[in-house]
Amino acid sequence: MEASANRYSELVEELMLRRSQHRFPGQIRAGVVRFADGALCALFPHFSDHIEVNASQLELSIHALEVNLNQILESLRGLYELPTGDIGHEFITRLPSIYHALLLDARAIFHGDPAAVSVDEVILGYPGFFAIAIHRIAHELHVLKFPLLPRLLAEHAHERTGIDIHPGASIGRSFFIDHGTGIVIGETAEIGNGVKVYQGVTLGALVVQKDYASSKRHPTLADNVVVYANATILGGDTIVGNDSIVGGNAWITESIPPFSIVGRNTEVRPRKVGIDSELEFNI
Repeated sequence: MEASANRYSELVEELMLRRSQHRFPGQIRAGVVRFADGALCALFPHFSDHIEVNASQLELSIHALEVNLNQILESLRGLYELPTGDIGHEFITRLPSIYHALLLDARAIFHGDPAAVSVDEVILGYPGFFAIAIHRIAHELHVLKFPLLPRLLAEHAHERTGIDIHPGASIGRSFFIDHGTGIVIGETAEIGNGVKVYQGVTLGALVVQKDYASSKRHPTLADNVVVYANATILGGDTIVGNDSIVGGNAWITESIPPFSIVGRNTEVRPRKVGIDSELEFNI
């Protein structure tokens, strides 16, 4: 037994030295899941074990959410530069606006998907709704400059749904993710209102270099854009104009005028206003 211990002593010493160089709170991942669950439960009863809840119980839940948030922030002290102000309270005050934005998202999915039976079904069972719900929570924390937590929340949604949205991405109202698996939306992407995105879509950077970290690297989708499955749109200067349709498997690195249709061969042609051109592309 002693010989076996001696056999690994150098290896253990080396690993311990390396592990000591990675300073972060060990409970952070469990705390992230707990915070995500608490935030969703506070916003929608669909995520709670008890649908019926009175005002005092809800108030206790919101208070617990704020305490959890402050505990996570405190655990990061000394590891990250922490923002000033009462971030926990500031986030709590933003819950109503997050709720209203998510309700619009749920309604957009319901009205846009013939298979959806009700808004409640969308909230309960659609991965696209779960992904945008976590994103809107993470984005507010990102705006408040909360360290680490927004990125881990995004990864939590990614693990659950296969949808990867950076918390820095700016997404407008009534966002519809259909199916969703494999969607990637980069940090500086900007998405307008009423946008619909299908599975496998990438809103990515045209050049991936650390030197560009502080610049706008990801594209902009204006209002009422539809992007079909597996389309790739790249570049911070790339703007897809409002009311345009991007067909499946399209590769786009240049801006598209409003009211356009882009096919698989990236040919751009005018879109006839008033005609449901969405029907031209099957998913």
